[in-house]
Amino acid sequence: MIVRDFEDLKTSDRTVSDANWTSVRMLLADDGMGFSFHITFLDAGSEHSFHYKHHFESVYCMSGTGSITDLETGETHAIRPGVMYALDKHDRHTVRADPEGDLVMACVFNPPVTGKEVHRADGSYAPADETAEA
Repeated sequence: MIVRDFEDLKTSDRTVSDANWTSVRMLLADDGMGFSFHITFLDAGSEHSFHYKHHFESVYCMSGTGSITDLETGETHAIRPGVMYALDKHDRHTVRADPEGDLVMACVFNPPVTGKEVHRADGSYAPADETAEA
C-alpha cells in the first residue's frame, strides 16, 4: 500500500514547476501502478498549450474556472469544479485559467511519467524510453 500526504510532497523533489504551473507528483512510474497521478495548479490568468503525443491524460477540475480548446477543431469547453476531460487521441490543446483564481486539477497520465520530464517546444513529453535514459 502506498500512502502519501500532499502537504509533505509539496516541498519534495516530487513537486515540479514550469512557466505559470506547479505539479505535485503523488504517484510516478517507479511506484509501479501503471499510471501517474498529480495535483496540478495553473496560475490565474495563464495559458498553456500542450500536445502529449506519447501519453494519454485525464484531468478532473477540483477548483477554479477556465477553458480547454482542442487545437485541431477549435472547439472550446468550459472548465469548472466537477468537469473532467480526457485526451484520448493525444489531442493538441490549450488550457486557460480564468484571471479570478488558479485552476487546481487532478491529473492521471498513462504511461506514467517518471518525474524527470520537461515539456518540449511542441508541448509534449518525450516517450518513456527516452525519459528513462535522461
